[in-house]
Amino acid sequence: MSTEIERKFLVAELPDLSGAEKAVVRQGYLTAPDDSTELRLRQKNDKFFLTLKGSGAMVRIEREAEITAEQFETFWPETDGRRVEKERYTGQLPDGRVFELDVFSGDLSPLLLVEVEFQSEAEAQAYTPPAWFGADVTADKRYKNKTMAINGVPA
Repeated sequence: MSTEIERKFLVAELPDLSGAEKAVVRQGYLTAPDDSTELRLRQKNDKFFLTLKGSGAMVRIEREAEITAEQFETFWPETDGRRVEKERYTGQLPDGRVFELDVFSGDLSPLLLVEVEFQSEAEAQAYTPPAWFGADVTADKRYKNKTMAINGVPA
């Protein structure tokens, strides 16, 4: 079983992204707003994925499979009203960890969020973020992509 351990932060100050890899992302949710499990379609540049995420905040079950563009387009209309568009920058922090910084567009603009994944819960809890990270919103369900796809930017 695949488990994702990550923390999510607002961005206090945009870092230098010149060395980061950029991807254009659109994702939509097939599950209903009150379902505890998320079933998501994602297009990341020219690749397509179907992802299942379990309930939880910092630790969640995650399973992902690459699908064809045709499969993606078959189910995409079912995500209407539950979509997110963003640019994702993936880079390396000075401590060697990888960050994923999302620059949201559309209704979620100008929101910026950054995530860092960890090998263990203890490592995640002990983590001290760099100065450019803002408030920790890991446990704030309003900042889950699925919630924002439905409700917009948290007030």
